[in-house]
Amino acid sequence: MSTHRGTSRLTRVRAIVAGAVAIAALGAATIVITNSGGVGQASQVTDAHGGVAPEAPAPVGNSGPLTDVDRTFMVKVRQAGLWEIPAGRFAQTHASSEAVKRAGMHLLDGHSLLDQLVREDSAVTGVQLPDQATPEQQDWDRQLANAQGQEFDKLFVSLLRSSHGKIFATIAEVRASTQNDLVRRLARQANQTVMDHMEVLEDTGLVTTQTLEEVGTAVAPRPAK
Repeated sequence: MSTHRGTSRLTRVRAIVAGAVAIAALGAATIVITNSGGVGQASQVTDAHGGVAPEAPAPVGNSGPLTDVDRTFMVKVRQAGLWEIPAGRFAQTHASSEAVKRAGMHLLDGHSLLDQLVREDSAVTGVQLPDQATPEQQDWDRQLANAQGQEFDKLFVSLLRSSHGKIFATIAEVRASTQNDLVRRLARQANQTVMDHMEVLEDTGLVTTQTLEEVGTAVAPRPAK
């Protein structure tokens, strides 16, 4: 009698254990199917709210060769920041027009970002960047430092609209032809920044026909030899 009862208890225990193992296996299988998204589907990551989280943007690589045009472009971006950031600061203290001060703030913001990007790119590519603006650019800053009021406003808009118009053509050339990922990114940002700066400079109402004609002459394509 006791032997029969012991056998019955053992049978029940074995049945309970087997059931638990089966449930655990089914749960594991469910997790695998849920995480895999089914056969032939890529796995998805959910966010804190249960929705599908967007994939992180792919990091910008450094694939593709650097040309002489690419290197020159990086140098010019650096030099532009070295004189236009001080010019933007001068606008806050020397200008009489609020529109000119606003344009100066756009210069400060835009070229600070570009300067950061080009220095990061230099660290990756090994392109050597200057620590000073060109002598001509330094002279422009000296002229702005010595001007005040309406004289400053006119000089600021003339110098900055001319320089932005000329570099705009170079940006287009680089963006259209570069094979380097970092330079392509820099050119894209430079294009947006320079376009913004030209527009805020034009909003001052001080851009002259003479300035635009000078830019047109400087960027006109040269006849083929």
